[in-house]
Amino acid sequence: MNEKSQSPIYRALFEELRRLGHVEGQNLSVERYGREQDTAGPPALAAEVIRSNPDVIYVVGPGVLLFKAPANSIPIVALTADPLGQGLAQSLAHPGGNVTGVSVDAGPSIYGKRIELLRQIIPSLSRLAFLALRVQWESAQGAAMRSAAGAAGLTSIHSLVELPSSETIYRAAIDDIRRQGAQAILVADNPDSAQYRVPIVDAIAATRLPAMFAIRDFVSAGGLIAYAFDLVELNRRVARDIDAILRGAKPGDIPFYQASRFTLSINLKTANALGLSVPKFLLAEADEVIE
Repeated sequence: MNEKSQSPIYRALFEELRRLGHVEGQNLSVERYGREQDTAGPPALAAEVIRSNPDVIYVVGPGVLLFKAPANSIPIVALTADPLGQGLAQSLAHPGGNVTGVSVDAGPSIYGKRIELLRQIIPSLSRLAFLALRVQWESAQGAAMRSAAGAAGLTSIHSLVELPSSETIYRAAIDDIRRQGAQAILVADNPDSAQYRVPIVDAIAATRLPAMFAIRDFVSAGGLIAYAFDLVELNRRVARDIDAILRGAKPGDIPFYQASRFTLSINLKTANALGLSVPKFLLAEADEVIE
């Protein structure tokens, strides 16, 4: 995507890069890699990107671990979950290696907050399902989800998605959650599921299960509720890290930014369709209510 993309997220990235003096097609060359190029699997795609030897690599999601190889010294800017838990940085203030960027994971507390908000709508909630990538579930991020569910006294179940994924795989995972007797679903944040947000929301609607999301766009697509980080703001911060590296800074000297601003979005139309009553105080707290 480029600055003319319809996505406000990537538009913010390129607009900030341009403000900082980096204009694609003039003094900035951008090579894009995504699902279309991922024909041999994520590790092969990561190896291909590294072989291209760019000045900096921008990676979104847990896939950053594929680029953290001993032989790779290329500067990496990542928008990912807990960089300490993933072994990407020695500390947030001083990453120390070749990776810096933005952390979108506030640890167990953020999942606890999402569960708390979901319980405001479903007070009887006792069985919560997590829909996540296997790579997430088997990392520190998955441990944070399980910890939050345990602290809330919930029985947690899960259905995991392997990469490369597809709409069919997500629909099967959601049907598996229904069969396991979940009362609600928490969809983990990752760029893979974000690309399938419409079929994911449709499949969840078919189960008539309420769902909590970590990305606002799911609610715009018809999901019930999201407690989400601001991806527009975070991509502007990513642009500043890229700018610093292009000007000679070392990623190990650039602090990781910890996302601290979260917005609450509620789709009241979806709540009504599910026969759920959203407390007035929760609607008053929401940053966005879709009616």
